[in-house]
Amino acid sequence: MLSDAQAKQRPRQGESRKAILDAAEHAFADFGFGGASIRAIARDAGVNQAMIHYYYQNKEQLFSAVIERRSGDINKQRHAAIDALFEDGVPTLEALVEAILRPTIELGHDQERGGADYARLIVYFNNSADKLSQGLAQEYYDPIARRSIEAIMQVLPDIGRSEAVRGYLFAISVALSVMARTGRAARLSDGLCDDANTEETVSTVVAFACAGIRALVSVPER
Repeated sequence: MLSDAQAKQRPRQGESRKAILDAAEHAFADFGFGGASIRAIARDAGVNQAMIHYYYQNKEQLFSAVIERRSGDINKQRHAAIDALFEDGVPTLEALVEAILRPTIELGHDQERGGADYARLIVYFNNSADKLSQGLAQEYYDPIARRSIEAIMQVLPDIGRSEAVRGYLFAISVALSVMARTGRAARLSDGLCDDANTEETVSTVVAFACAGIRALVSVPER
């Protein structure tokens, strides 16, 4: 049984970890992995550097923890949504693509959960070819990617695997491009588009992605 002191310490540890991960996420989004400073992260989290090293040992493990926290939540939602879709047979491509993309877009639009920082970070992470980023992508994102690609091939039996892979990657790239609420769509459309409207963003991205994926079915193999 925990002592009273240990019981009181647990919430504080949880709060410290969250503060560290929030500060690290913001720093990595602003400066990338190389430019982010453990000293600055500790300052912004209100902890000392020793506490960060105690929990995460080094900057690589801290970066991994930031990616793991968000990817775990996003992918849990994706798996549950795909499970639900296939319970009653094969769903439409639109339903499947929405299940894949919605959790990402919703997080980016959720200011209370700090989604704006992760929206910027994931674009940097997604486009990085370094060993650390690719290793984390393989660990935290490849399993759901593979499942999503297989699901696309179930929904569209005529699509080849290479086209399904490209279709998935293109769809994810589009979702990442609108994950952050920048206001640019409203500016370019003179107010006709509103990237702060999550439902409008999801519906238009799904329509665009599905049209692109279907177009790949007719692409001749080389």
